[in-house]
Amino acid sequence: MAVARRLAALTRDSLAELASPCRSCTRWELDAVHRSRVEEDGDGLAAKEAWLSSTLLEWGSCGQVVRVDGVVAGYALYAPPAYLPGLAAYATSPVASDAVALATLHVDPEHAGYGLGRMLVQGMTADLARRGVRAVEAVASTTGSDPCLIPADFLLAVGFTTVRAHPRHPRLRLDLRQTVPAFMRDDVVEAALDRLLGRGRVGSPGLSREEPLA
Repeated sequence: MAVARRLAALTRDSLAELASPCRSCTRWELDAVHRSRVEEDGDGLAAKEAWLSSTLLEWGSCGQVVRVDGVVAGYALYAPPAYLPGLAAYATSPVASDAVALATLHVDPEHAGYGLGRMLVQGMTADLARRGVRAVEAVASTTGSDPCLIPADFLLAVGFTTVRAHPRHPRLRLDLRQTVPAFMRDDVVEAALDRLLGRGRVGSPGLSREEPLA
């Protein structure tokens, strides 16, 4: 029986629907000192909610969630590097000044293999292209041993290229100027993303989108 996938912007309401520990993890949102204090006090969820509210107010949309039959099955979190001080812990930081950082992208294991990760990248890329963002960069993992880092193999498969090599934590980049110029109409942006990611149409970000799982 077919089931529906829906993609939408990350909000405080949908943050509460993320699987644990993602909904209370502040690895990217806080520096190491503040994060340690928050973890000791057990205030991770409140700190993450406060970060999300502030970022949405100051910068705008900073994440995507994908639902399968109404249940959140994965999410992506992205923002300018100044909003993600946790990235400074990695040798291949900082992210370039013209780029937004893709901090994390997670799909629940029971929903792996259905293209939800690509769908999240598509929604993020279309959102940022329309806002005039030049590029997206991410510190990735080549080993798969860190669940908070995105596998480098996945990012390379969806169009990212390596801009700073590292045996464990390379930094990868997707140049939106070459992929989907910001001045393009929404329908042209979507078609370009479909070609880039090798997927069918899922509609315009910001709208309710549904797509059956094969």
